[in-house]
Order: sequence, then C-alpha cells, then structure tokens
Amino acid sequence: MSVARRLLILQLVVLTLVITAISVLAVLDERHDSDAAIRREVTGIAETLALSKSTVAALRSPDPTALLQPETERIRAATDTDFIVVMAPDRTRYTHTDPTLIGQRFTGSIERALAGETFTETYAGSLGPSIRAVTPVRDGGELLGLVAVGVTRERIGKEFERGLPSLLGIAALAVGIAAIGAMWVSNRIRRQTLGLDPDELRRLYEHHDAVLRSIGEGLIVFGREHDGRGRVDVVNDEARRLLWLPDGPITLDQLPETLRRIGPDADEEQDEVHVTADRVLLVGRAPVLWEGRRIGTVVTLRDRTELQNTLGELDSARSVAESLRAQAHEYANRLHTIVTMVELGRHDEAVAFTTAELQMSQQLIDRLMTAVHEPALAALLLGKVNEAAQHGVELTITEDTALGPVRTLSPIELVTVVGNLIDNAVDAARSADAEGSTPWVEVTVSEEDSNLVIRVADSGPGLDPNTLARAMTRGYSTKQVNGRPAMQRGLGLALVAQVVTRHGGRLRTEPSLAGMLVVEIPLHGPETKDGTA
Repeated sequence: MSVARRLLILQLVVLTLVITAISVLAVLDERHDSDAAIRREVTGIAETLALSKSTVAALRSPDPTALLQPETERIRAATDTDFIVVMAPDRTRYTHTDPTLIGQRFTGSIERALAGETFTETYAGSLGPSIRAVTPVRDGGELLGLVAVGVTRERIGKEFERGLPSLLGIAALAVGIAAIGAMWVSNRIRRQTLGLDPDELRRLYEHHDAVLRSIGEGLIVFGREHDGRGRVDVVNDEARRLLWLPDGPITLDQLPETLRRIGPDADEEQDEVHVTADRVLLVGRAPVLWEGRRIGTVVTLRDRTELQNTLGELDSARSVAESLRAQAHEYANRLHTIVTMVELGRHDEAVAFTTAELQMSQQLIDRLMTAVHEPALAALLLGKVNEAAQHGVELTITEDTALGPVRTLSPIELVTVVGNLIDNAVDAARSADAEGSTPWVEVTVSEEDSNLVIRVADSGPGLDPNTLARAMTRGYSTKQVNGRPAMQRGLGLALVAQVVTRHGGRLRTEPSLAGMLVVEIPLHGPETKDGTA
C-alpha cells in the first residue's frame, strides 16, 4: 500500500473519530443545556403560581380543587408542561393532570420547600421520571401550601430527538468535507512520492544515496521553484570536490557562472567544455521528465584538467615533430643545392648560401636565450616561429622581448599562457581575408613595473571586450567543424584566463589595436611548494 493511501486511511479514521467524539460531546452538552433550560422554565412557572393572589385565595377557600384544577390545567397546556400540582403542606394534592390522583399524597421531596426554599430535582413520580420544581405558597409568614411543576424525561427526549437529525447532518457534512480534504492531500502526496510505499521509498533513498556517492562523475540536479526560478536540488560529493562547494544546501549563487546559467530549462548537450578557476570540466546536460512534463535538468561533470594538460604537451610535441620534419625536408633540399654548387665549382656561393640562413636563425636563438631566462619559454617561442612559418604566417619576436627569472608562474603556466595566445593569434591571422598581404603575428614578452606583460598582436579582425569576456568564461562544444575542434580557440583563451585569474592578473584587449591581446600578471606573488610560483 502506497504512502498516500496509508495516509488517506489514517486521516479518514482519525477525522471520523474526532468528529464522532465532538458530536457526542455536542449531544451531551445539548442535553445538559436542555435540562438547565427546563429547570429554569418549571421554576419560573412554579414561582409565578405561588406568588399569585388567586392561588392564595383558592388555598384559603373551602374547596381549593374546584378553583385551582381548571386554572392549573389551562396553564399546563399553555406552557407545555406535563403536570402542575398544588398541594397542602401535608402532601395532599389539590390539583393533578390525572384527576384520579387528586386527594392522594404527593410523591417526591418537599422538605426544602417546607423550609421556605424553591428547588428543582429529577424524580420518578406518578408520570415517570421528570424534572420538577417545588416552591412554597405563603400569605405573609403563614405557609398555605406548595406548588410543584414538572416535565417528564419522555417529553424532553422527544424534543431532543427532533433536533438530533440536524446535529447528525452537520457531523456527516463535516466528515464529508474532511474526506474530500484528505483525498486532496493524499493525491498531492501520491504525486510527490510517485505512488511508492514506505519500503520502496526507503530502498529508493538508500540506492539513491549509494549511487550518488559511488559514481566517479560530478552530478548536479537543477529543479524549479514555484515562481519558475531555478534551484539546486542535488549535488553529490564529486561535484562538491570539483567545484569547491561546501557541505549542506547549495544555492545557484555558489556555482561557477557558466554552470549558474544552465538552470532547469537548459537544452540537452554532451561534452561541453567549461573552465572554472582551476579546472577544465566536461559538462553533460539532460532533461528530467515526469509524466511527460519537464521538471528539471541533470548535469554531469567530468574532470578534464589533467587530460587537457596532457593534450597540451602532446600538441607541443606534435608541433616540434612537424617542425623538425619540415626542417629536415628543407635542409635536405638545401644540402642537395650546396652539393650541386660545390660540384659546379661555385665554392664561394655555396659558403654564402650555407651561412646566410644559419646566421639569421642563430641570431634569433642567441637573442632569445640571452633575453629570456626561462628555457621552456625560449624554446616555445622558437618553435612557434617555425610552426607559424609552415602555416604561411610571419611570426615576429620583438626586440623588446626580455624576461628575467619568474617566480610567480611555473614554466608550465608560462607556456600555457604564451602558447595559447600565439595559437589564437596565428588562427586569427590565417582566417583574416587580406588578399595581397602576408598574415603576421607579433609577440612581446617583457617585465614592466614589476609585472609580467605579454602582448600578442595579429593581422586578424581582433576581439572586442564583450566577445573576449564571453570567450574567457563560456564552454565550447567538442564537435568537429571543418575538421578542427570548435572549442579550441575558446578553450585556449579560457585556459589563459584561468592562469591569469589565479595569479591576480588581467587579460584585456588593447584599445588602440583590436587585434592585440595583453596579459598583465604581478611578478611578486606567493611561491608554491616547489619553489616556482
């Protein structure tokens, strides 16, 4: 039996018992009020008769019955009482509803009336159990007789029975309204508990908790408030670890901005890349449906940080390999040319041809190795020059490039920032529609006012500040576009922004040159445990 059905039965039983108990108490209270009203009524009639001068005159007459019996019967009929008895102090009846009992002794208590008190009692007399009032009749200080007025229990019961259907009808109406309310609550609980019984709910919770703790992916479930706003319903331990979330309930404001915008109505998506302050995450989204109605969104999080670093190293190795392959092919052509020139006896021309290119390359190598103290950065710049040349882009390392020891950034972080900026600039320069001109990229890495400043300009269209802000935060799909990952450029800028933000720097566009990106990072930051940054 489902929780809703059990609750319905329990509510109906409890409400029926409560309404029944209230009805019984109402009946008893009504019975008590009815008895009290009868006592007041018979007391008033008895006292009125006792104070009447005609009653006093009749009791002093030789035949009280002849004067009192017609009058008391008229009053009894008018007041709807069962008996009115006028008696002598010795209990002898002068009047009675049953004329055969006139002259006989009155049954009941009269001692208190003989003492001058008016009182009421319930007594089983000649007409059966009744509520009666007894009061003395006095003329001055002389006790002339007593007056007793009563209503039988039978008459009281009939009067009460006439009002009982209304009371029962009200009780039945209350039970009906309570049943309707209980059914409404039951249906609502049935929808909320999916019609499951308590054991199924317990097992579902246990399995739900075990699954959330055991899966290796982060999991966030977005629901919907009554006003349509999104809310965070479920966050498992892995999601808290990946996003640095505290224990306890989580609000939308505590999530990273890119995840905060997902909400309960987000479109279904797989493997969307999101970059947080220190991680690269693959985010999947799927709708949560119930009875054909969408009630939220399930978001899965997979950590791609280490994989992204590995892919970056692999891309660097691939670039070096391709550069070496191209250089080997080029050098083979040059060597063939030199051999042919020697065979032709053109020794001076062969020497000049050999040393010209070598001198230019060696000058660049010597300048970078002298000006840039970080070997990884110098090697990266040299490799990017050759890689850009293979793509038909002229990459220039300016004469202003000079950088001493850097303790704020690790070599990997430095290569991440500079490498991604150059890759983005080369892609932008190649994609620009500039017929008759050679695509170019210009790079400057220097130290200015205790800041590491990296300027990368290109011949592409550039990025305005709003586009740059979106590219630094948003995630890009990994679907292939023209054979290239669509997320590459956006992810590169996001990785750059991640490192820059971590070290308190900033990434901006140069106002005078839309095609230039500038990175500024303070050089005096806290050292890391490995002594780098």
